[in-house]
Amino acid sequence: MRRIDALLADYGSCHRTRGNLISHTVGITLIIFGCLSMLHAIPIAGFWTASEILLAVGVLYYLTLDVLLAAAVFGAAVILDLAVRAVSSWRLGAAAFVVGWIFQAIGHAVYEKNSPAFFRNLVHLAVGPAFLLNEAFRIRPLKGNRTSK
Repeated sequence: MRRIDALLADYGSCHRTRGNLISHTVGITLIIFGCLSMLHAIPIAGFWTASEILLAVGVLYYLTLDVLLAAAVFGAAVILDLAVRAVSSWRLGAAAFVVGWIFQAIGHAVYEKNSPAFFRNLVHLAVGPAFLLNEAFRIRPLKGNRTSK
Protein backbone atom coordinates (compact mmCIF):
# COMPACT_ATOMS: atom_id res chain seq x y z
CA MET A 1 0.00 0.00 0.00
CA ARG A 2 1.34 3.42 -0.93
CA ARG A 3 1.85 5.93 1.88
CA ILE A 4 -0.92 8.22 0.59
CA ASP A 5 -3.39 5.32 0.63
CA ALA A 6 -2.45 4.45 4.20
CA LEU A 7 -2.82 8.09 5.26
CA LEU A 8 -6.19 8.48 3.55
CA ALA A 9 -7.46 5.20 5.04
CA ASP A 10 -6.29 6.13 8.54
CA TYR A 11 -7.81 9.60 8.26
CA GLY A 12 -10.99 8.11 6.82
CA SER A 13 -11.36 5.77 9.79
CA CYS A 14 -12.06 8.85 11.96
CA HIS A 15 -14.31 10.51 9.38
CA ARG A 16 -17.10 8.10 8.45
CA THR A 17 -20.33 10.04 8.89
CA ARG A 18 -21.86 12.36 6.33
CA GLY A 19 -22.41 15.08 8.96
CA ASN A 20 -18.75 15.02 9.95
CA LEU A 21 -17.63 15.16 6.32
CA ILE A 22 -19.87 18.17 5.69
CA SER A 23 -18.61 19.83 8.89
CA HIS A 24 -15.05 19.18 7.79
CA THR A 25 -15.63 20.47 4.28
CA VAL A 26 -16.77 23.80 5.71
CA GLY A 27 -14.30 23.76 8.62
CA ILE A 28 -11.16 22.86 6.68
CA THR A 29 -11.98 25.39 3.97
CA LEU A 30 -12.43 28.13 6.58
CA ILE A 31 -9.24 27.13 8.42
CA ILE A 32 -7.16 27.21 5.25
CA PHE A 33 -8.77 30.49 4.19
CA GLY A 34 -7.97 31.88 7.65
CA CYS A 35 -4.35 30.74 7.60
CA LEU A 36 -3.83 32.16 4.11
CA SER A 37 -5.56 35.42 5.06
CA MET A 38 -3.35 35.95 8.09
CA LEU A 39 -0.20 35.02 6.16
CA HIS A 40 -1.26 37.29 3.29
CA ALA A 41 -0.59 40.22 5.64
CA ILE A 42 3.14 39.33 5.57
CA PRO A 43 4.72 40.63 2.33
CA ILE A 44 7.70 38.73 0.94
CA ALA A 45 8.59 40.35 -2.39
CA GLY A 46 6.36 42.26 -4.80
CA PHE A 47 3.20 40.24 -5.44
CA TRP A 48 4.30 37.37 -3.17
CA THR A 49 3.27 37.01 0.45
CA ALA A 50 3.81 34.39 3.14
CA SER A 51 0.54 32.75 2.04
CA GLU A 52 2.11 31.73 -1.28
CA ILE A 53 5.10 30.29 0.60
CA LEU A 54 2.72 28.09 2.62
CA LEU A 55 0.93 27.03 -0.57
CA ALA A 56 4.19 26.16 -2.30
CA VAL A 57 5.41 24.09 0.66
CA GLY A 58 2.03 22.36 0.86
CA VAL A 59 1.92 21.48 -2.83
CA LEU A 60 5.49 20.18 -2.68
CA TYR A 61 4.49 17.92 0.22
CA TYR A 62 1.45 16.63 -1.67
CA LEU A 63 3.63 15.98 -4.73
CA THR A 64 5.63 13.51 -2.62
CA LEU A 65 2.39 11.64 -1.99
CA ASP A 66 0.50 11.72 -5.30
CA VAL A 67 0.79 13.93 -8.39
CA LEU A 68 -2.93 14.02 -9.26
CA LEU A 69 -3.92 14.73 -5.68
CA ALA A 70 -1.28 17.49 -5.55
CA ALA A 71 -2.79 19.00 -8.71
CA ALA A 72 -6.25 19.00 -7.11
CA VAL A 73 -4.89 20.59 -3.93
CA PHE A 74 -3.05 23.18 -6.02
CA GLY A 75 -6.24 24.06 -7.92
CA ALA A 76 -8.25 24.44 -4.71
CA ALA A 77 -5.42 26.43 -3.11
CA VAL A 78 -5.27 28.86 -6.03
CA ILE A 79 -9.02 29.50 -5.71
CA LEU A 80 -8.66 30.10 -1.96
CA ASP A 81 -5.62 32.34 -2.49
CA LEU A 82 -7.55 34.43 -5.01
CA ALA A 83 -10.41 34.72 -2.50
CA VAL A 84 -7.93 35.81 0.16
CA ARG A 85 -6.53 38.47 -2.15
CA ALA A 86 -10.04 39.70 -2.99
CA VAL A 87 -11.04 39.97 0.68
CA SER A 88 -7.63 41.10 1.91
CA SER A 89 -8.47 41.09 5.62
CA TRP A 90 -6.41 39.24 8.21
CA ARG A 91 -9.15 39.99 10.78
CA LEU A 92 -11.76 38.20 8.68
CA GLY A 93 -9.22 35.43 8.20
CA ALA A 94 -8.72 35.09 11.95
CA ALA A 95 -12.49 34.86 12.44
CA ALA A 96 -12.75 32.26 9.65
CA PHE A 97 -9.95 30.26 11.30
CA VAL A 98 -11.80 30.16 14.65
CA VAL A 99 -15.17 29.35 13.07
CA GLY A 100 -13.51 26.59 11.01
CA TRP A 101 -12.21 24.90 14.17
CA ILE A 102 -15.70 25.16 15.68
CA PHE A 103 -17.07 23.28 12.65
CA GLN A 104 -14.35 20.65 13.12
CA ALA A 105 -15.26 20.22 16.79
CA ILE A 106 -18.97 19.94 15.99
CA GLY A 107 -18.23 17.28 13.38
CA HIS A 108 -16.38 15.11 15.84
CA ALA A 109 -18.55 15.76 18.92
CA VAL A 110 -21.98 15.59 17.32
CA TYR A 111 -21.63 13.31 14.30
CA GLU A 112 -18.52 11.17 14.64
CA LYS A 113 -18.29 10.98 18.44
CA ASN A 114 -14.53 10.52 18.37
CA SER A 115 -11.43 12.64 18.66
CA PRO A 116 -9.78 14.25 15.63
CA ALA A 117 -7.27 12.15 13.70
CA PHE A 118 -4.51 14.73 14.23
CA PHE A 119 -4.58 13.93 17.98
CA ARG A 120 -2.93 10.62 16.98
CA ASN A 121 -0.82 11.87 14.10
CA LEU A 122 -0.08 15.55 13.34
CA VAL A 123 0.41 14.69 9.66
CA HIS A 124 -3.37 14.42 9.48
CA LEU A 125 -3.56 18.21 9.64
CA ALA A 126 -2.15 18.11 6.09
CA VAL A 127 -4.08 14.98 5.06
CA GLY A 128 -7.51 16.56 5.74
CA PRO A 129 -7.63 18.80 2.67
CA ALA A 130 -6.38 16.01 0.40
CA PHE A 131 -8.89 13.59 1.92
CA LEU A 132 -11.80 15.94 1.21
CA LEU A 133 -10.69 16.52 -2.38
CA ASN A 134 -10.25 12.78 -2.83
CA GLU A 135 -13.75 12.20 -1.45
CA ALA A 136 -15.18 14.76 -3.86
CA PHE A 137 -13.28 13.77 -7.01
CA ARG A 138 -12.26 10.13 -6.38
CA ILE A 139 -8.67 10.79 -7.43
CA ARG A 140 -7.32 7.79 -5.50
CA PRO A 141 -9.28 4.57 -5.03
CA LEU A 142 -11.04 4.53 -1.67
CA LYS A 143 -9.57 2.00 0.75
CA GLY A 144 -11.13 0.74 3.93
CA ASN A 145 -14.65 0.55 5.22
CA ARG A 146 -16.68 3.74 4.56
CA THR A 147 -20.13 4.34 5.96
CA SER A 148 -22.57 7.26 5.85
CA LYS A 149 -24.84 7.98 8.73
